[in-house]
Amino acid sequence: MKTNQDPTKIRNIAVIAHVDHGKTTLVDGLLKQSKTFRDNQAEMSQDLIMDSGDQEKERGITITAKVTAVQHGDYRINIIDTPGHADFSGEVERTLNMADGCLLIVDAQEGPMPQTKFVLGKALAAELKPIVIINKIDKSGTRISEVINELDDLFLELAVHEDQLHYPTYYAIGRAGKAWESVPDNPQAEADLEPIFDAITKHIPAPKVEAHGPFQMLVTALAWDNFKGKYAVGRITRGSVKAGRPVALCKKDGSIKKDKIDLVFMSHGVSRFEVDQGVAGDIVQLTGLEDAQIGETIADGDNPQALPLLEVEAPTLRIYLGPNTSPLKGTEGEFNTSRQISERLKKELEINVGLQVKEDGIGFLVAGRGELHLSVLIETMRREGFEFEVGRPQVVTREKDGKIEEPIEELIVEVPAEHVGTVQQELGSRRATLKEQFASPKGVTKLIYELPTRTLLGAKGILTTNTKGTVIMHSLMAGYKTQGSTLQQLRNGVLISYEAGTTTPYALQNVEARGICFVAAGVKVYGGQIIGLNTRSDDMEINVCRAKQLTNMRSTSSDGVVQLTPPTILSLEQCLDFIENDELLEVTPQNLRLRKKELDPNKRKRR
Repeated sequence: MKTNQDPTKIRNIAVIAHVDHGKTTLVDGLLKQSKTFRDNQAEMSQDLIMDSGDQEKERGITITAKVTAVQHGDYRINIIDTPGHADFSGEVERTLNMADGCLLIVDAQEGPMPQTKFVLGKALAAELKPIVIINKIDKSGTRISEVINELDDLFLELAVHEDQLHYPTYYAIGRAGKAWESVPDNPQAEADLEPIFDAITKHIPAPKVEAHGPFQMLVTALAWDNFKGKYAVGRITRGSVKAGRPVALCKKDGSIKKDKIDLVFMSHGVSRFEVDQGVAGDIVQLTGLEDAQIGETIADGDNPQALPLLEVEAPTLRIYLGPNTSPLKGTEGEFNTSRQISERLKKELEINVGLQVKEDGIGFLVAGRGELHLSVLIETMRREGFEFEVGRPQVVTREKDGKIEEPIEELIVEVPAEHVGTVQQELGSRRATLKEQFASPKGVTKLIYELPTRTLLGAKGILTTNTKGTVIMHSLMAGYKTQGSTLQQLRNGVLISYEAGTTTPYALQNVEARGICFVAAGVKVYGGQIIGLNTRSDDMEINVCRAKQLTNMRSTSSDGVVQLTPPTILSLEQCLDFIENDELLEVTPQNLRLRKKELDPNKRKRR
């Protein structure tokens, strides 16, 4: 990797697409074909090099934007791999300003999807030069000509000026590391990703920066390690930077703090290496700036000039997150106090720009972009040893012209024809408006709805069950509308444990007769804990710790062996969808427990 790079031979490119359209797979292919790794390293590395986090590997999605770089001949290509979920769009917004162009990857079967529209709109507004790659052309249900027409319509809708309507289109099989300038007659033929590299160097402009002048860089990401501490990551917009240089940190409140850069690093593949200096247009990582935050400017020490602050869209959902108050508090988690939770949330705010935190009594109101955004944070804290409780997700409203407005979602549903009635009935009860409906070539029906964000909560689990797991849903925030009236409870009542103890098979037979059971035999429970879903609309208390009374006339084996149906274990997202306003979710490193806010049955009835 060259360290004294000519600024005109630098290319900064963001890779954007809807979730599962093959962004990260294609970036991995570019890394491997540019010989960024030795042959044995590429073979030893995991399938997706860029998805490095535990949850990213488990969920199969990109959660945080990552910057990498490859050397292709004389050109250094900085690649920004962005998330494909709308919930992590804050990551996209903060990293697009480092790029001069974008690779828009679209599935040859699915075509442009909600997140494609959102991210492309942001990229075109930032005047990035687009290159379109139609990926997965080896799929059996490909419809390349229709997808090209859909992309033309999308660019017509989103383009800021006429030049953006003229974009090069390439065709790829990202998983196999193949790309072509036109649709190949035989996708199985030998090919590589060289056309993509040539497209980047040919169509993406060099960074529009000032090579000379006082140093200036906007911090767009932060990283840490145990040896060097905090890394401030960003693209140099003016001048150059060297190790040991005094700089000024232009803070968000307008103040200026003098500081000094220890070392300058650059990316190469998934590793970073130390360099003497970084030049204008390059993406660098600086150490020694412990107080640097995302959105602030690192400038020349003698002539500090701040760049415009990063603007990200407001959150749409919030949850209560506070210390655990259940009878089992402190038995499973390492960190459970309000102070420890507060420190962890402050640390998260430094890197998670789409998040907002406010104090709420002993707990906090945490606002984010969606259920997935919040559940990833909850799961991360849980794995770090935190123990806490969370409330039901609530929408974040705003006031305009004396009226309260709530966020509205555009929902795209794909479902087999036999389940269309089920979907329409469920979403109709949630005040969804059907905007478009058409049969897709894949043999499924595509429905496009508009509905309030709050009525969408809990819909995915119900629809997945009612359509036998065949429904595919994607949503994207579409703006605000005047808030409507509240919905009736759409879920049945719950079965509640009457007393504390350990569940017995004998008592759990009663639970099975009255609904769906969430706990197994031999599990510790407490009074007020939710242990199942009732078949009726009201809540019911059940003693699940009752043992069979034994006398000399009744033996343990007289009634045969108790046979129980395995309990239904809810995931974290399902738990957040399930709880109502008077309920909480207790989160510990070992367990997820649903409970009532008020554990005492008498106080609960009075309320």
